[in-house]
Amino acid sequence: MKMETDTIAAIASGIAQAGITVIRVSGPEALFVVEKIFYVGKKKKDLHSCQSHTIHYGFIYDEEELIDEVLVLLMKAPKSYTTEDVVEIDCHGGSIAARRILELLIRNGARLAEPGEFTKRAFLNGRIDLTKAEAVMDLIESTNAMAMKNSVSQLRGVVQKKIVSLRDVIVLDIAYIEAALDDPEHMSLDGYSETLLIHVQDCIKELEQIYEKADHGKLVKEGIKTVILGKPNAGKSTLLNTMTGEEKAIVTDIEGTTRDLLEEHIMIKGIQLNIVDTAGIRKTKDVVEKIGVERAMGAAQDADLIIYVVDLSKPLDENDEEILRFIKEKRAIILLNKADTIHEFEIEELKKKTEKAYFFISAKEQIGIDQVENEIEKLFFNGEINFNDQVYITNLRQKEAVLEAINALQLVKKSIEDGMPEDFYSIDLVKAYEVLGSIIGEAVDEDIINTIFSKFCLGK
Repeated sequence: MKMETDTIAAIASGIAQAGITVIRVSGPEALFVVEKIFYVGKKKKDLHSCQSHTIHYGFIYDEEELIDEVLVLLMKAPKSYTTEDVVEIDCHGGSIAARRILELLIRNGARLAEPGEFTKRAFLNGRIDLTKAEAVMDLIESTNAMAMKNSVSQLRGVVQKKIVSLRDVIVLDIAYIEAALDDPEHMSLDGYSETLLIHVQDCIKELEQIYEKADHGKLVKEGIKTVILGKPNAGKSTLLNTMTGEEKAIVTDIEGTTRDLLEEHIMIKGIQLNIVDTAGIRKTKDVVEKIGVERAMGAAQDADLIIYVVDLSKPLDENDEEILRFIKEKRAIILLNKADTIHEFEIEELKKKTEKAYFFISAKEQIGIDQVENEIEKLFFNGEINFNDQVYITNLRQKEAVLEAINALQLVKKSIEDGMPEDFYSIDLVKAYEVLGSIIGEAVDEDIINTIFSKFCLGK
């Protein structure tokens, strides 16, 4: 990878009305650039003579014009985020002062940083691996407590350590096979295939566990796409209002009030639900309502979770039959709503038609909602997520690499079982080793690196 040697600057805290805005400068000329505009009293501050990791009070000047009163944080190489000399300027919040200071830095030798370039330099300079770099962006974009915990776990190196340990096992097997093939007089491969098979099976098992949890990681990061289905007036909109704690959806006694999709984001035990209220499912000749029903079924088709709301005050009909057929192969829970009313509903009939879990609730009276939350947690995460030692990968790039490594090791396993020559093992072992290396950033194409960091925000 091409190593950048120039000095970059950007606003790291975003432009907003706030108490403080942070401007970050990194590179070999960072101290020189800031020294040209930073004054303490009437003299320019000599940052080179200052100790690293110190804070200095002073003023930013554009020649004779005072721009702002600031604090300057000094972090000298290699003990900085990028491992380069880094200076951060804390100026007053807002856009005017921060932009003037950034313009001054660029005029005096820095260039505007590209999105993610500070983190990219941290990666290129060996301070962090690619999984930690991606975790930085995941942490910035976290929208719920679970996503934040998973990002922090990856920043601690949970994924990186697991991948490195698997690669260590693989590379030792590669080295032994290659050495034995080169020097058969002193190293024997007799019986080694049995040992190798155990190693390969163990690696496959661990990688399959990581791959299976990838969907958990995606749900943690992006939230659970949840669609509420049911007949008109079953209580879907009332349920949405109860779960959000706000009057988001219009609720009336008129059937077909909800005609379009209404999406809200709620938190359940740290898990984000991207929940969609839909039009009531029924056969109708009303053109607008019919479009609403089609949109409802379209949203449900791609959902991670279906919440099927049933009106206990009415018997099942053909519309319910259609919904039950639809959710048969879906992850779904059934809420028997209006539990506080007179029932005209046969529970035994429902049991015959589905094996989905069901709960008695009253969306209006907020009865039974807690057990729904517990069931959602159980459905997706077996009731608990532990980020201490668990490996949850959260992006498609990592997931595809894990699958490719599994496939390569499966080929090694097959070669052993088929009694193929040992040099066949090495080909696929090397493939698995290289693919796993791409997860942590070893031997990754420069275009891929640029694409990953281009998704970062400015200043990070």
